[in-house]
Amino acid sequence: MKTVVIIGGGITGLSAAYFLEKTLKSRSSQANIVLVEASDALGGKIRTVHDGEFIMETGADSIVARKTNVAPLLEELGLQDDVVYNATGISYIYADGELKQIPKDAVFGIPLSMESLATTTLVSAQGKVDALKDFYTPNETFTKESSVGAFLEHFLGKELVEKQISPVLSGVYSGRLEDLTIASTLPYLLEYKNKYGSIIQGLAENKQRFQGNGDRKFLSFKQGVSSLVDRMEERLTMTRIYKGVRAEEVGKLPERYVVSLSNNEQVEADFIVLSTLHPAAQRLLGDERLDEDFDRLKNSSLISAYLGFDLQDSELPKNGTGFIVAEGSDLKCNACTWTSRKWEHTSEKNRLLVRLFYKSTGRDYDTLQQMTEAQLLEVARKDIEDSLGITGVPVSFEVTKWHETMPNYHLQHPQAVQSLEDKLAEYYPNVILAGCSYYGVGIPDCILNGERTAQQIVDRL
Repeated sequence: MKTVVIIGGGITGLSAAYFLEKTLKSRSSQANIVLVEASDALGGKIRTVHDGEFIMETGADSIVARKTNVAPLLEELGLQDDVVYNATGISYIYADGELKQIPKDAVFGIPLSMESLATTTLVSAQGKVDALKDFYTPNETFTKESSVGAFLEHFLGKELVEKQISPVLSGVYSGRLEDLTIASTLPYLLEYKNKYGSIIQGLAENKQRFQGNGDRKFLSFKQGVSSLVDRMEERLTMTRIYKGVRAEEVGKLPERYVVSLSNNEQVEADFIVLSTLHPAAQRLLGDERLDEDFDRLKNSSLISAYLGFDLQDSELPKNGTGFIVAEGSDLKCNACTWTSRKWEHTSEKNRLLVRLFYKSTGRDYDTLQQMTEAQLLEVARKDIEDSLGITGVPVSFEVTKWHETMPNYHLQHPQAVQSLEDKLAEYYPNVILAGCSYYGVGIPDCILNGERTAQQIVDRL
């Protein structure tokens, strides 16, 4: 019987095991499946913390609802009755010392209509005129491998990109827009530009794609996103799971591989799925022929800080769900989600719960990274006071440092991944890369990557 070892128990590795079991059962086939996770729990960047009435997500806080692979999985897992959706609300950009509304009729800050462009308060009259270039300038040079920042700025103007689009888009994708490719961020924008002659017109023509669920764009679960991880783990009946055990090395045998574990066990394998961040995969293989490509992959960092207050959610100064911070602000945070407003299930008694994000692209990150939790609490309290005017003492506080763990899909990312795939096929057949370091950062993309990885293994079996 063949053995498949999946290294990394985040959502991608967990999905690979789940869909591998599902497919094998449907074909009345068998394989030994081993899942190895270095931490004490599965889920990777998905971890829900319960503190009194507050529910806090230390990593990913939701799933994009429009992704078509999500609903069938939730139905399979019997989770559809536990689903909750984001509350409606306005989002803001904190600029010039105040909260300014992001136009509701926009996607990642990109206007969906002429009216949306005309009425925004974030851009000057000249900036709006500059954005009209999108309607009469054809695309003659940009491809999917071009910089998304350069692409947007060329057609929509520098001011609209800097003041309205970049704060939003950079908040979703780690890194500066000029360093990110169209392919790894919003490839459909290029398609719209080429088909309709205008990015704005293309978005307007396809508005249903982005607003099909109304304001229910994101989903979670009544007890938090970890419900998905827990339920998938419960369904793994064929998989041998190691938790708190680190994979130390992948070695080659004449016809197979051997994985050395930190508990002094060795597991022989016919297939290995490296569902870890790329530095861990590089360390496990320890092959200088792969180092150049692995070194081309980059990660960025993030600090997440939750503050729960013994104040009613109605104390918030605006009717909305949070804000993103424009460059040059006096705040140290990059964004703030009004969690109790956006996700009603996170605060049973409607007490105020907010989440602040401090990214490695921010000017203060290096200093913040060295701070203790107590010091970070004071930074967060000042940001809340300066932006929202709230001075209460938090009754709950949860900080998580995701240092060098957020994939950054820069301009050379696709070429590096393709080169690694080619070299692994040559030097390490049946060793497969998987996960957000390579193929997509959102939960639905990671689930899809896990499913495709499982299918790839089954086809070879």
